[in-house]
Amino acid sequence: MLGFLRDILIATLLGTGPVADAFFVALKLPNLFRRLFGEGAFNAAFVPAFAASLAGEGAAPARRLAEDVASVMVVWLGFLTLLGLLLMPLLMHLLAPGFAADPAKFALSVALSRLTFPYLMLICLAALLSGVLNGINRFAAAAATPVVFNIALIGALVLIPPGILPRGQALAVGVTVSGMAQLGLLAIALGRGGMALRLRAPRLTAGVRLVLWRMGPGIVGAGVTQINVAIDTIIASLLPAGTVSVLYYADRVNQLPLGTIGTAVGTALLPLLARQIRAQAQAEMWATLNQALALTLALTLPAAFALMLLAEPIMLALFRHGALSGAAAAKSAAALAAYAIGLPAFVLAKLFSPGFFARGDTKTPVKIGVIAVFLNLALNLALMRPLGYLGPPLATSLAAFFNAFALALLLARAGHFRPDRALLGRIGRILAAALAMSIALVLARAVICAARPGLMATPLGAIALLAALIPLGLVCYGAAGLTFGAFPLTLLREMRRRRA
Repeated sequence: MLGFLRDILIATLLGTGPVADAFFVALKLPNLFRRLFGEGAFNAAFVPAFAASLAGEGAAPARRLAEDVASVMVVWLGFLTLLGLLLMPLLMHLLAPGFAADPAKFALSVALSRLTFPYLMLICLAALLSGVLNGINRFAAAAATPVVFNIALIGALVLIPPGILPRGQALAVGVTVSGMAQLGLLAIALGRGGMALRLRAPRLTAGVRLVLWRMGPGIVGAGVTQINVAIDTIIASLLPAGTVSVLYYADRVNQLPLGTIGTAVGTALLPLLARQIRAQAQAEMWATLNQALALTLALTLPAAFALMLLAEPIMLALFRHGALSGAAAAKSAAALAAYAIGLPAFVLAKLFSPGFFARGDTKTPVKIGVIAVFLNLALNLALMRPLGYLGPPLATSLAAFFNAFALALLLARAGHFRPDRALLGRIGRILAAALAMSIALVLARAVICAARPGLMATPLGAIALLAALIPLGLVCYGAAGLTFGAFPLTLLREMRRRRA
């Protein structure tokens, strides 16, 4: 919710102008490296090693491992940060080549990126401290770090007068300040947990080398996704001014169901599949994937249909304030609909990937991902001229479908996934329920807008329209799903019984 408030404020104060474009590119650059070298890839390598050392050798050797890794990271990340600051104009030519046509916008992007780039070092070190906290079963401080980031950016927008620091620079400074605050919060939590770390002279010990070796596949896998994101930014920079911002606002809304449904199912599925594989329970493994697939589609298909049909009132309600015009919000709505087309595929890819990871196979998803990157690039180049700003989101959605279907096909060929008749029937019933909901939404929106012709002329009107349509959609989907047997009452009773 704080992330949406942050983006609403940015939309209100900056809109989709050159300052907004420059800031979003400046924010993407450290985030690109953070996702490559920190967080996911690092945690997947470090947390098991730290937990194993803590359980097998005790707190002191585990702390020493964390300190050794931190010392190496400080040297490596410090070098990378310094290099990025010096070569920022070259990096900007690579990430946003279209900005070079506007010297003022290009110079602003370079300046803002130099202000945000130290966040890379701070947030990667924060990922290390989060890993240590998770290893000692302390989760609250690590979970709160995104809240600190959003509060810092909201504070920079609200508390720093534009006369003292322009809003673009204030936001960029807020990014780096948030990194300092997150690192400080986690350091305090570590001290309270009895695992305070201190920097040592960097050494490539056996434990450090093991962590770095395990990070390799994770970095490659994260790199595939981030290259896709970078391609969209590069193509968007070549399109008319404001395109980067238009796509950013649309993607933020699309990330809500993707981040909740996809991440939750994928996270829960991996350890369960790993246990079933170790027990050689192939039938149970097939059943688990089938059940997860049905659950995922039951949540994702209605979300995708609703985002496509209600994209315009959603974007008008959330972002049509202040500097963001109605025309820009309408463009973001069309982009959101294009992203929503691929929402089921994005989530399914997160579901099928654990089928490989649970067997220790990190190479196959990466190979498929690399092909998806080239497909995304080809589609971007093919669609950018005829479709303009809609080209990048549509290309991303189509590439996501290739990624999901290729993962499913290879899992099935290897005998690790077998869709049964019950699943195929369930998918048809879920689709029927989602279509029934969609028809109800289209008819209700037409009736309401006919009765109140100027309802969507203001953000409050769009909010009122959504307040009527969203509950209606939920009720219609639930009723149609029960009627068609998409999620039978026996299943709901079983879920309630297990919960009790």
